[in-house]
Amino acid sequence: MASQDWFDKDFYKVLGVDKTASDAELKKTYRKLARQYHPDSNPGDAAAEARFKEISEAYSVLSDKEQRQEYDQVRAMGSGARFTAGGPGAQGGFEDVFGGMFGGGGQRVRFGQGGGGFEDILGGMFGGGGGFGQSSGGYRGFGGPSKGADSTASTTLDFATAIAGDTVKLSQGNGRPVNVRIPAGVADGQKIRLRGRGQPSPDGGEAGDLVVTVSVRKHPVFERDGLNLRVDVPVTFVEAALGATIQVPTLGGDPVKLRVAPGTPSGRVLRVKGRGVTSKNGTGDLLATVQVAVPSHLSDKQREAVEALAAALPDEDPREDLLAKARG
Repeated sequence: MASQDWFDKDFYKVLGVDKTASDAELKKTYRKLARQYHPDSNPGDAAAEARFKEISEAYSVLSDKEQRQEYDQVRAMGSGARFTAGGPGAQGGFEDVFGGMFGGGGQRVRFGQGGGGFEDILGGMFGGGGGFGQSSGGYRGFGGPSKGADSTASTTLDFATAIAGDTVKLSQGNGRPVNVRIPAGVADGQKIRLRGRGQPSPDGGEAGDLVVTVSVRKHPVFERDGLNLRVDVPVTFVEAALGATIQVPTLGGDPVKLRVAPGTPSGRVLRVKGRGVTSKNGTGDLLATVQVAVPSHLSDKQREAVEALAAALPDEDPREDLLAKARG
């Protein structure tokens, strides 16, 4: 805007405030009008866009203490005067006249520039800074009222509760209690975001989110592996050698029966379909790892029986293949 336009534009009238309006009153009025006429709130409305630019132009001048003082003095001279900014080498232009009046150097209207101006206000209102100008996402720096800040909370759950899901009562940073639904299958360290349960917006926008971090206590029997549950199941030497039907525990349910085939080695995994973790991503399995239990104390008679078994078994070295691979 050329400085001479100040004679023709009544910025106080544009904002609908008195010439004695305080900075706080200017800011409050501007925020209200900017929300009303913002292009993002009036897509395709050329009149609203023009009005928004007019409002922003007025506030950019009146919110700057030095520019407002200069503007008031220029307007006080009356609308009959005319000055030109002048081209290169021109003399007697607007800046020459008012440069002496306000301390030299000439004062230019800085539309959309400078700290404390309308950009700072719009940045807070519409979620960011940036100059005044159109971009693919609307008006750069003006994205509507700002979102409220996120709140954080944490909770610790038992292993079974995390698998099944539950509703827990938490206390936010402001001390307000809030009921939070923990979905089934939540994992240790997982964050749950509850939209709109955080801090309110400072200017009428969307509330922030509540972000809950979940810690899960370890279980004495089960261990989680993605959507699968793992459990170590001890079997006797006889069961592993001759085969057997054994009982395997499940989480929160009755044990299930599994068949151990004859000659099952320690470390073999037996799978129970559908008895793992159930979540929105699917249902896992229960993985039972066979661990052959070796008796730690033998009577003389038992020792003699084991020695007789060893003598009857083929003379094989179970580590022969391992050693060969290590050498190879």
